[in-house]
Amino acid sequence: MTYALRPEECRTDLPLDLKKDETQVVPDVVRQLVQTCASKHCFEHVSPIPIPSREAVVQVILTGRRVLFPGYFTENRIDQVNLEYYLGQEVTSLAQQLGTQVAWAVRHDCYRYEAVECTHCNEQGREKALRFIEALPELRRKLALDVRAAYEGDPASGSLDQIIFSYPGLFAVTVYRMAHVLRHLDVPLLPRIMTEYAHSATGIDIHPGAHIGESFFIDHGTGVVIGETAIIGDRVRLYQGVTLGALSIPRGAVQSLRGAKRHPTIEDDVVIYAGATILGGETVIGARSVIGGNVWLTESVPADTKVVLKTPELVFIGHSAKTEG
Repeated sequence: MTYALRPEECRTDLPLDLKKDETQVVPDVVRQLVQTCASKHCFEHVSPIPIPSREAVVQVILTGRRVLFPGYFTENRIDQVNLEYYLGQEVTSLAQQLGTQVAWAVRHDCYRYEAVECTHCNEQGREKALRFIEALPELRRKLALDVRAAYEGDPASGSLDQIIFSYPGLFAVTVYRMAHVLRHLDVPLLPRIMTEYAHSATGIDIHPGAHIGESFFIDHGTGVVIGETAIIGDRVRLYQGVTLGALSIPRGAVQSLRGAKRHPTIEDDVVIYAGATILGGETVIGARSVIGGNVWLTESVPADTKVVLKTPELVFIGHSAKTEG
C-alpha cells in the first residue's frame, strides 16, 4: 500500500486557533444556556445541595451483592477463617455508602420540593441504612430460593454457581429485592436508580414498587417488564419479552392514578411464556395457570387454566414448498 505525499504541516500537531469572530460564539452560546436554565425549557440541578451519585449507588449494589453472595464477586479468596472479618468490612462499608446516599436523597427532596420542616437527613440516612442492613439475612434467604428456582426451572443451567455468576435474571431480581427494601423504607430516588441500572445491564425492567413472592425465576429475561403495582406470588416463572403492564391512561388522568393498582396480579405457580402481554390492575392470573407465548390478556384467568393462541396457518413459498396432494 502506498500513501500520497502530504504537506509538511499535516505531519505536525498544531493548536487550533479560532478566528476573532469565532471566539465570540462560545460566550454567546454560554449566555443563552445560562438564561434558559431559568425557563421551562431546561431541567437543571444548580444548587449547593448535593444530589445522590449514580456511581455511588451502583457501588451500593455491587457491595450488597458481595455480601449476599460472599466469595463470588471478590478478587481475594474467602474461607471460614476470614469470613467474619470479610463480611464485617463489607457490611460496614455498605452501611456507610448507603447512609450517605440516603441522606443526600432525603436532603435533595427536602430542598427541591421546599419541605416546611427539617427532615433531619443525616439521621434518616443512618437510620434507614441500618434498617436495610438488618434486612440482609432475609434478603439472602429469598435470593437463595430464587437461585434454586432458576436451577430447578432451567435444564440448561449447569450449576448453581453458573446461575449466580452469569444469569441476568438473577442479577435483575437481586437488585430489585434490594431496591424494594429501600422503597418500603421511603427512601427517595435510590430504588429507581438501582433498578434502572439493572435494566440497562440486563434488559429486564422491574419497578422497585412491585411485590414479588419467593422462588421467582426469569429465564433469558431480555425485554421483561414488571410494573410498579404488579403483584406476583410464589414460584412464578417468566420468560423473555413478558410484560406485566398497565392499560393506556389518558394524559389528564395520570396524576390521579399515581399509586393506584394499574398492573396485574399473578398468583402462585404460574408460568408465562415468551412475548406474553398481561395488562390492567384488575387482571388476575389464577394459580397454577399457564400463559402461552405472545398471548395478549386484559381480563382475568381462573386458576388451573392454560391460555394459548390458536396455531396459525403456515404458508410455504418457493421451489421446495410443500404441496397438497
